Formats: sequence, structure tokens, C-alpha cells
Amino acid sequence: MAMNRIQFQPGLSMPEFLKDYGTETQCEQALEALRWPEGFRCPRCAGAAHYVVRDGVRKVFQCAACRHQASLIAGTIFQGTKLPLTIWFLAIYLISQAKTGLSALALKRQVGVSYPTAWLIHHKLMQVMGDRESRYVLAGNVQVDDAYLGGERSGGKVGRGSENKVPFIAAVSLTEEGHPLRVRLTQVPGFTLKAVAIWAKTHLAPNSAVFSDGLACFGAVTEAGCRHHPTVMAGRKPKDAPEFKWINTILGNLKTSLSGCYHAFDFHKYAARYLAAFCYRFNRRFDLRSLPERLLVAAVTTTPQPLRIIRIADVHC
Repeated sequence: MAMNRIQFQPGLSMPEFLKDYGTETQCEQALEALRWPEGFRCPRCAGAAHYVVRDGVRKVFQCAACRHQASLIAGTIFQGTKLPLTIWFLAIYLISQAKTGLSALALKRQVGVSYPTAWLIHHKLMQVMGDRESRYVLAGNVQVDDAYLGGERSGGKVGRGSENKVPFIAAVSLTEEGHPLRVRLTQVPGFTLKAVAIWAKTHLAPNSAVFSDGLACFGAVTEAGCRHHPTVMAGRKPKDAPEFKWINTILGNLKTSLSGCYHAFDFHKYAARYLAAFCYRFNRRFDLRSLPERLLVAAVTTTPQPLRIIRIADVHC
């Protein structure tokens, strides 16, 4: 069997990463270069003249014109943290390079922080991934399917009526050769015409060709200017439906990733972040080596996410 170049690409090794970001000074320099690639500019008056002071261990820029002070981490995902930047950079590396994701418990052990701290770092970075993913839409030929997170509770309902199941739409766009390009996993309130129409207008480009298993609600993609091509499964199992090979493969990979990485998490409250993190890594799988730097750029350009915001349940419709 031929070697899959995407699966066996080398990525960025730990020694290479630590060579560039192993010290606090190196992390500060990288963060400064990302925030102000052409040199510091005062956020208040846009002045360039400044001098650097220290607020404890943090680097602070003070404008020479208006005296406004700007912390190196202010306005980024790192705002308010008391942790060394080396811890954050290492977390970015570990989370971005883990093919199946990294649990907060594993992150706690690897970076040497408490579990609540590791959980917060993990969710902040997943929020960064989700914000980045929201910029993109699927186009061209798109396979879609209905799916659920979670399972039956002891003594509760079974099947689609289970109170422990969270519905989401899985979609993957294909190249002209029929290979998977980008994936989108989106939590929805239910598989209704209204929910699918809203989803399609948000996540699909007009004129896309959408292929589904014939579930009636997917006909609503036409409201987003897309063409719908239903194929009635008539009881066939996924392995007997080669026309939906890639969407079934994506769902299989997602199940393997979640069950192999996480012991448990709050499906109803945080499902959107875990799904977005899976999409983020999958959609950037072609260049594994650049993933840490790309996630770092996203972290710098994402607005601060304090704990009270992170713990607020996501609103999906």
C-alpha cells in the first residue's frame, strides 16, 4: 500500500519547537513580532516612539507621546494570565500537533499546571480554533449527514429521543478529484427545515452541490442558493454506501478521536468547541509543521476570553 503523504508528514518536532520558543524572552519576541510586525504603534494615538518598562514580569510598552501603556499580552487570548508565556506556547504546540486532540488532564501533566488551569487553557485555545473556523464556508461538492454526540443515559430514552444526545450537522467539501478538502461540524438545535436553512446560509457558499442521504430537512439547503442531491439509503449501512465514503470516514475519525482522548465532557454546553477543534486540525492537516505558528497567530488576534465568558454556554440558534 502506498504511503499517505499527509499522514506521514514529519510535522514540527519538540526539539525544534523548544529551540525557537524555549525561553520567556523568545516567546516575548515572537509575540511582539506578531502583534506589531512593523514596530510598536500606540493603540491610543498610533505613535511609534516608545520605551519599554516592566510590570512585574510582564513587558509593557509606554507611548512617548501620550504616555499610554500597552501590555504585551493585552487584547490577546493571553490577557490577564499570570502563567509564563512558555507554558502557553508549549500548550499551543501540544494541542496543535496532537492528531486526535489532547485532553485537559493530559495537558495538565505535560505542562505542569493544575487541572483547572489546564482546562481553562484548553478551552481558550479551542475557542480560538472555533473563531478561526467561523471565517470559512464550504463550497463546491459537499457531502452532509446528521449525527449526534453522546448516548443513552441509564433509565433514560434511547435513540434520537435521548436527553443525553446533542445533534450536529457533519459536512465535508470535496476536491474535483473527489478527495476531502474541508470539514464542518456544527451543533444544531434539531434536524428541522428551519435549522438546516440557517446552517446552510451560514456555512455554505451559494451554488454548492449538496449530497445527502435523503433526510427531509436537508432539502432546506436550497434556501441558501445551493442544489440538493438526495440519495435514499433504504436501510443500507455506511459501508454499503460508497457515494458517502468521506462523510462517513470523517464521522468515524471524530468518534475515534473523542472516545480515545476524552473520558467525558459536557456535550450540551461545550460541544461546539470540541467539534471546532477537530475541524481546525483536520482542515490544516496538509501542513502539520505550520500548525503551532498558525494557532499562535490566531491566539494573538482573538479577543480576550476570561473564565466567565468561557463558562457561558454557547448559543446555537
